[in-house]
Amino acid sequence: MPDQPSDLTGLQGVGPAVAAKLEDSGIHSVQDLLFHLPLRYEDRTRVHPIGGLYPGATAQVEGTVEHAAIVPARRAMLVVVVADGTGLITLRFFHFRAAQKRAMAAGTRLRVFGEVRAGFRGLEMIHPSYKRIAEDGNTPLADRLTPVYPGTEGFGQARWNRLTDQALSRLERGNLDLDELLPPGLLASAADDVGQEIAKISLKGALQFIHRPPPNADVAALVERRHPAQQRLALEELLAHHLSMARVHRGLRQLGAPRMNEKGTQLERAFMDALPFTLTGAQQRVVKEIHQDLQRSHPMQRLIQGDVGSGKTVVAALAALRAIGNGYQVAITAPTELLAEQHLSSFNSWLEPLGITPVWLSSKVTGKARQKALDAMAEGAPLVIGTHALMQEGVAFKRLGLVVVDEQHRFGVHQRMALLDKSGGQEDNKPERAHQLIMTATPIPRTLAMTAYAGLETSVIDELPPGRKPVTTVVISNDRRGEVIERVATACAEGRQAYWVCTLIEESDAVQARAAEDVASELSQQLRGIEIGLVHGRMKAAEKQATMQRFKQGEIQLLVATTVIEVGVDVPNASLMIIENAERLGLAQLHQLRGRVGRGAQKSSCVLLYSAPIGDLAKQRLNIMRETSNGFLIAEKDLELRGPGEVLGTRQTGMLQFRVADLARDEALLDLIPDAAGKILEKTPKLADRLIERWIGDATRFVDV
Repeated sequence: MPDQPSDLTGLQGVGPAVAAKLEDSGIHSVQDLLFHLPLRYEDRTRVHPIGGLYPGATAQVEGTVEHAAIVPARRAMLVVVVADGTGLITLRFFHFRAAQKRAMAAGTRLRVFGEVRAGFRGLEMIHPSYKRIAEDGNTPLADRLTPVYPGTEGFGQARWNRLTDQALSRLERGNLDLDELLPPGLLASAADDVGQEIAKISLKGALQFIHRPPPNADVAALVERRHPAQQRLALEELLAHHLSMARVHRGLRQLGAPRMNEKGTQLERAFMDALPFTLTGAQQRVVKEIHQDLQRSHPMQRLIQGDVGSGKTVVAALAALRAIGNGYQVAITAPTELLAEQHLSSFNSWLEPLGITPVWLSSKVTGKARQKALDAMAEGAPLVIGTHALMQEGVAFKRLGLVVVDEQHRFGVHQRMALLDKSGGQEDNKPERAHQLIMTATPIPRTLAMTAYAGLETSVIDELPPGRKPVTTVVISNDRRGEVIERVATACAEGRQAYWVCTLIEESDAVQARAAEDVASELSQQLRGIEIGLVHGRMKAAEKQATMQRFKQGEIQLLVATTVIEVGVDVPNASLMIIENAERLGLAQLHQLRGRVGRGAQKSSCVLLYSAPIGDLAKQRLNIMRETSNGFLIAEKDLELRGPGEVLGTRQTGMLQFRVADLARDEALLDLIPDAAGKILEKTPKLADRLIERWIGDATRFVDV
C-alpha cells in the first residue's frame, strides 16, 4: 500500500524511529510539520564589518583567523581570534573537537554568525555557527532569510529544513488536504490596511512565505512577526484558542451544580455585623455577582481579580458562608503553605464565633492528625483549608459544593483538575460539579483574559479600602546598602516595622544572591537593639507561623524573609519593604511583595536593591515598578516581557504557548474573534473541532480548570 500524502514515513529520511521522535514533539502528519513554524529568522544575506558590531547584536562577519588555541581552565575552551581589517572578535567554544581547532588554524578564512557579547578583552561570540570560505570570496551568501525552527533532541536545523522542504513541495503539488478554515467574513469588519492585507492571503500562501521568505521579503516585519502572512496564521491560531476555551465553558453549563438559595443568609449577616469595617462598593458588587451564580443550576466559573489589599478574602468568605448555609462543603486551597496558613488564620478568627471550625490539611499534616482531617472531610466538615494536599488521592468529600482556588495559576493543571473531580453527584438528572471561584492578586491583562479565560465570568475588585495610600518605590544599587540599613533603623526607631526580602535561603555558588540567613546575621550586627525575625520555606510550619505571629503583634520589628511572604501577609504597621536582588524577580512577584506594605495609615516605601551589572530586561522591570503601582498596567508589561504561558503558569500544558500569535502585539486581531467564535460554535461546531485540532491538539482537556 503506497504512503498516504500525510504520512510522515513517506518523507525521505523519516523512518519509524524519526517518526516517533517527531510525534513526541506533537508532529503526527505532514500537515503538522507545516505548522511547526520558525521561531525566528537569521539574516545571513549580508556581512557586517567587525568594527561596527556592538553587544546584543546578532550578525554575520567574515575574517581571517589570527590565532586559535585551547585554553586550559577548570573547563578547557577553544578560543579563536578573527580579524577583518576593521576590528577583532573572539570566538569561544566550550564544546569542541580537536578537528575544529585544526579547521580554524591561523590564516583560515571564516564566515561566522552569532550573537555579539561584551567579553573581558573586547567583543566575542559564544558557540557561533561558522564555515570556511574560499580565499577568492566565491562562497555565495544566502539570498533570503534563514528560518530557525524550535529544537528537538537529535534534530538540527539542517534536518528541519530538509523535512519542511519536502512538506512544502507536497503542498505546492496539491498533494495535501489543507483546507481554509477561517470564516470568509471574519476580516470583513477589519477597517485597517493590515486587516485587508491579511484577507488577501491564503493559508497555503502564508505557510510558503513563512517557511521560505522570498529574497524581497520585508525583513523587519518578519522579524517582528508583523507581516500579513504571519498575521493570517496568528488570527487563525487566536481563534482556535478562543474556541477551545469557550467550548469547554459551554460544556460546563451542561453539567448540574448545587443551587444555593438565601436560606443561609443568617450566617452572612452575623459575619458582616462582626466585621470591623464596611465592604467597599466593589466588594459588594462582586459578592452580589457570586450569589447570583450560586443560585443557578450549572457550575459557577468565576474569576475574581483584585489588586493586592483589595479584600478578595472577605468576598470568598461570604461565598463560603452561602454554600455552608445551604448544607454544602467548601474547599479553599492556596499554592503555598504560608498563604494557606494565612487563610486558615483569617477564617478561624471570622468563622469560629459562628460555630464553624476549619479543617486544615497540608503535606506536613501526617499520621493521626491527617487521618482525623480526612475523616472530618468525609463526614461533611463544612470548611476545609489547605495546600495541594487537598488534591491528592485518598482525599474525599461528602458533599463538596464550592471550590475556592487562590492564585490558581501557580498550581499545575493536573492538581486543579484533581480537586474539581472530587465533586460529584446528580442535580436535575445531570452530572453535578462543584462551583468554582478563582482568585488572583495578579491582574490579568484584557488580551490574556479574552483568550485564556474565554467564556469565564470575570469580576474585578477595582477599589481599595479607605485609607490605603500609594507606596513610594525607589531603585537603589547595593553600593548604597549602608543608606538602606540606616533607613530601616529610622523606621523601626519611629515605631514602624519593615520587611527585608531575599531570593535565596542559603548562599549558592551558582546564583550570586545574598541569602536570607546571611542577611539576617548581617543586619543583627548592624541594627543592635532591633528585634529581627527570619522566615523561609524550609522552616517547620509551627516555627514559621510563630515568627509571623510575633511580627504581626509587633514583637519583631524587622522580618527577614524569602519570597514565601509574597502573598497573604497582612501587617498594617509594616511600612517599609526592602527587596534584595530585585533584579532577579519578575514583575508579578515584585508587585506582590510591594503589596505587603501600605496597608496602614502611614506613608509606605519599597526599596528595590539591585546588584550591578544588570541586563536590559531587569532594568525595564525595575523602571516599570518605579513608575507605576497600577497592577493592571504592570500585568500588561509583564505579558509583553514574559509571554502568556509564563504569566499564567500554563507552560506545562502546552496551552497558550503560541506559535505565531502574540497577545500584546495582536490585540487588534483579538477584537475580531469573540463574535466569529460564537457563530462557529452555534452554526458549524465541526469547524471549531478542526481549528482546535490543527492548532492545539489534545491540550484542550486542561482548559476547564
